[in-house]
Amino acid sequence: MKYYHLNVAGLERDLPICPVTDTLYIAGFVIVGDAELSAACASELLKKAPEYDYILTAEAKGIPLAHEMARQNGDRRYVTARKKKKAYMTGVFEVTVNSITTAGEQKLYLDTAEAEMMKGKRILIVDDVISTGESLLALEKLAQATGGEVVGKMAILAEGDARNRDDIIYLEGLPLFNANGEIID
Repeated sequence: MKYYHLNVAGLERDLPICPVTDTLYIAGFVIVGDAELSAACASELLKKAPEYDYILTAEAKGIPLAHEMARQNGDRRYVTARKKKKAYMTGVFEVTVNSITTAGEQKLYLDTAEAEMMKGKRILIVDDVISTGESLLALEKLAQATGGEVVGKMAILAEGDARNRDDIIYLEGLPLFNANGEIID
């Protein structure tokens, strides 16, 4: 297996290069379970974050980052868009997303109680990696459906073309790779 060496938030990690298609490979960045990396990245992102009322993220890989950012900032709550409807949900807001790392179409859901909490509030969207921007767009749609105002979009890494976007804040860029593990962009 080939690896990509990443420096982010003062830490180093070797990321396995994983296939998405026969010709497109990505560096597999997984923050889940890496408390040191979550804390360091949260700290660096908070230095760049606009003022907000609530953080919004998608289940599951954005959760450690959102949790740590909220904890470090003294926030009492953050909001997670779920991949499945949960029994506790009294009603739902729903959007469809096609992510580069998930095969096929998936949905994201917010409970109406969370949606009401976000109404008229400043929403900061955070995720671990922004690549195609599909998950980000789905989160934006959810925030707007609640009546929340998206004041910022942040990620630890921007991958491929996302590195050229001027509407997101991120810590480091991440290239795309071919089947030989060579950088293609």
